Amino acid sequence: MDAYTSFAEVYDTFMDNIPYEEWADYVQSLLTGYGIRDGLVLEMGCGTGSLTELLSQKGYDMIGVDNSGDMLQIAMEKRAVSGHDILYLLQDMREFELYGTVRAVVSICDSMNYNTEYEDLVQVFKLVNNYLDPGGILIFDMNTEYKYQEILGDDTIAECREDSSFIWDNHYDRETRINEYDLTLFIRTEDDLYRRYDETHYQRSYRIQEIRQAVQEAGLELLAMYDAFTRQPVREDSERIYVIAREQGKEKQ
Repeated sequence: MDAYTSFAEVYDTFMDNIPYEEWADYVQSLLTGYGIRDGLVLEMGCGTGSLTELLSQKGYDMIGVDNSGDMLQIAMEKRAVSGHDILYLLQDMREFELYGTVRAVVSICDSMNYNTEYEDLVQVFKLVNNYLDPGGILIFDMNTEYKYQEILGDDTIAECREDSSFIWDNHYDRETRINEYDLTLFIRTEDDLYRRYDETHYQRSYRIQEIRQAVQEAGLELLAMYDAFTRQPVREDSERIYVIAREQGKEKQ
């Protein structure tokens, strides 16, 4: 699970098409639907803290976990500007540790797909179940097999901005269901030159039954699966899905 390094510097630039405010509204609607209107919430794979900031603004006490120090540095710069009381932790989600339990855990923008081994996914869910309050809620999204096969596939995406550009070479292996993308970045330096950076990222698609099994194997109770940003069932052509699960095993005080 490689951490974002050079890409962190321009991540927000190239993700400016993501409607984070709409995503935050959707996540909040899911949380409040299960009675979580405030309290301590952990975001796993928080990146540069865009959603973390928005959920903090909505009244949640936020903790952000990410395994990229470069991404967290940007998140902390945003925190310095907003003044929000957010705790950021540099940790791998497969091994994260907290000081206590939280009311909810959220993970968006396909962070869970970075768990390329089924056993790693189960381990993450087991840790979540351990650190959730009794009856606490896990909400996460995932890119689907359909998206990797039919939308991303063996495609190349390129984009040029004023101070940076990128080339994204994508390859999806239908047998292993591993999606590999080679990212080449060109970032303008202070002396008006461009420096090249290369990163390779790996994600895996999980089928619905595998997700169900992983959630249950970790001891969580599966509550719902939705076609992203709706309350509709997952479709064959869903590109992103949301999964909601509940803590099991602790007694409520």
